[in-house]
Amino acid sequence: MKKTPKEAIRSHCAVNYGVEIFGDRWSLLIVRDIVFTGKKTYGQFLKSEEGIATNVLASRLAFLEEQGILSKNPNPEDRRKDFYQLTEKGLDLIPILLNIILWSAKHDSQSYVRPDSKLYEQLSQNPTQMADEVKVLLRGGGCIFPMDAA
Repeated sequence: MKKTPKEAIRSHCAVNYGVEIFGDRWSLLIVRDIVFTGKKTYGQFLKSEEGIATNVLASRLAFLEEQGILSKNPNPEDRRKDFYQLTEKGLDLIPILLNIILWSAKHDSQSYVRPDSKLYEQLSQNPTQMADEVKVLLRGGGCIFPMDAA
């Protein structure tokens, strides 16, 4: 018998809950792709540079939807494809994502975000304000760095 999400949680420690929901290798990368490049479809997520396997992607998308992080709606132009978007619960992950970027830029010398970049400077000065601005952007259907329409 499949466990309900509450039964599957190992403990109710606040850190554990977060790790259980978005602490795997792929979940935050899916959220990242929505926030930064505006990816919305299974095929777009599959093309991410990290090379997620199809079965893992399908599993993570289903799990994130089940947990209320993502919602899935049919593409109005092609009903065979679904669009994924962040729910309000998913948008609440944006400050975490931005703080991971700050931490990585500080500690990973190969990070795409450099400590001397404009993005790092903006994040460092007021991460809460930037998170709020990004949430507004996403609620309006945007993203930080729009992909080419392909």
